[in-house]
Amino acid sequence: MSNAKQIIAMLKSRAEGDDDLFFSIALQVAASEARQGHKQTADEMRTEIDRARALRSRGASVPIAFGTPRGNLEGLLELREPRYKLKDVVLNSRLVDRMADVVRQQRKRDWLREHGKVPARRVLFVGPPGSGKTMSAEAFAGELNLPLYVIRLEGLITKFMGETAAKLRLVFDETAKRRGVYLFDEFDAVGGQRTSTNDVAEMRRVLNSFLQFMEEDNATDSLIVCATNHPSLLDRALLRRYDQVLEFKSPTQDDVKDIITANLKPMKAQRLVWKKIFEAAENLSQSELVRAADDAVKSAILEERNTVSTDDLLSRLQERRDMRVAFLDDPVS
Repeated sequence: MSNAKQIIAMLKSRAEGDDDLFFSIALQVAASEARQGHKQTADEMRTEIDRARALRSRGASVPIAFGTPRGNLEGLLELREPRYKLKDVVLNSRLVDRMADVVRQQRKRDWLREHGKVPARRVLFVGPPGSGKTMSAEAFAGELNLPLYVIRLEGLITKFMGETAAKLRLVFDETAKRRGVYLFDEFDAVGGQRTSTNDVAEMRRVLNSFLQFMEEDNATDSLIVCATNHPSLLDRALLRRYDQVLEFKSPTQDDVKDIITANLKPMKAQRLVWKKIFEAAENLSQSELVRAADDAVKSAILEERNTVSTDDLLSRLQERRDMRVAFLDDPVS
């Protein structure tokens, strides 16, 4: 039978309205049952705990706003309400499986901690611009029903000695106090190689501080996501600090079709010629494809049509290609 002290603690936590503590103790009881060979009982308990948690999360009739950063954190963290889940991100199946594994570990973090393990909570995204890295970080937050905090590098990095590391300390202290998904976008600005010839002693100190902070235990199991377009610039010492390094790639033809089809709603597609669309979409990023499809839909709405044609999409995709050329090419003198 379960320990009487655990039962008393569960009753107290229930009386005080502390659901998290109640479920945590219940999971400890389930683990104790499993160790005594009562596997079926333990499994039934865990199933009921998961069901109770799910009902609790769906039961709130009034949405509760996530905590907006204040005080010293106001210029360092930007709060974003998550709009996506994993099903909304078009990625290859292998990448989706690895992301789903991180989500599973985070959801079952109490179970893992019962057995002396911690969930994956430090993830590095690498891949070209527009390949879905930021959207995937938002999907993590959406799946876990957590706030997404984006670290603002312009507020983090300063020219004054010691100040950047001190601000970084504030950010990591917040991850330990407030559970959430914390995104370091364009992370190579912080995690550049310490041997770089154009580096300065201050940024080396910042990177050393970051490496130290990453190793610290975190009772909230906040998910720290770092994203970079330039993995070759990162210091090699970072790799062993991450639980997962996930590589994002440019969309395949199947991805292009899925992305465009998903973003044509609520419009109907009028016998699209995919061969031409694939040619026009070659080398464009996921975000560029989304914007092209969105622009085609808006044109149809304004022209009072309920369909999008191949020519609509080809025109918008060409616009995206022209924008890329205008941005990358040197101006003619």
